[in-house]
Amino acid sequence: MAGTIRVLIADDHRLFRQGLRHVFETCKEIEVVGEAENGRQAVKLARRLKPDVVLMDINMPDLDGVQATHLICELNPACRVIILTMYRQDQYVFEAIKAGARGYLLKDIDEHQLIEAIFTVQRGEALVDPSLAARLLDEFRRLSSQASPTCSQEELSDGEMQVLRLVAQGADNQTVAERLNLSERTVANRLSEIYRKLHVNSRTQAALVALRRGWAKLEEET
Repeated sequence: MAGTIRVLIADDHRLFRQGLRHVFETCKEIEVVGEAENGRQAVKLARRLKPDVVLMDINMPDLDGVQATHLICELNPACRVIILTMYRQDQYVFEAIKAGARGYLLKDIDEHQLIEAIFTVQRGEALVDPSLAARLLDEFRRLSSQASPTCSQEELSDGEMQVLRLVAQGADNQTVAERLNLSERTVANRLSEIYRKLHVNSRTQAALVALRRGWAKLEEET
């Protein structure tokens, strides 16, 4: 393989990031160019460092891995994101693939499998942990047989749109309440209405809809 593969590691556990760095020190074809401890930092570093591959955890503070993946893939379509997580749940797998991830692997893989995975996605191929692949295909088949209802921006109230934009930026309910001078109960009620109107069932799904349709974006780095 010509050239060195530039890798960005995004995980909120410092010890795990250090462990990955140690793994890649044994492989001269891979260079770790940066580390991020949350999703927002991962997006900013990906914008600045332009890595070839990002290893992305799912559950991180200040913007989760799925939302960060979507933004990184929009900023740099040539960048390959591999989700590296402990989560086996179908919803995470499917949301990550829809967000643009080229790989979804569990953290119990060995170092040789991880290195090979980086080579695989860098070649332009996709890679999903074998234990999850069958369920992923089943989910795609199920959704492809259903008509997806749509929701226009006009169907959301101004208050709901304010909440949705902050959620898409990674804000939790308490932060949304403080910024909009609302109670957390009111925020939760508005989120319930947003989920119903967008036909989603989680804040991550709602955030992805907002980001894809251009209703919201990350605050620019200052």
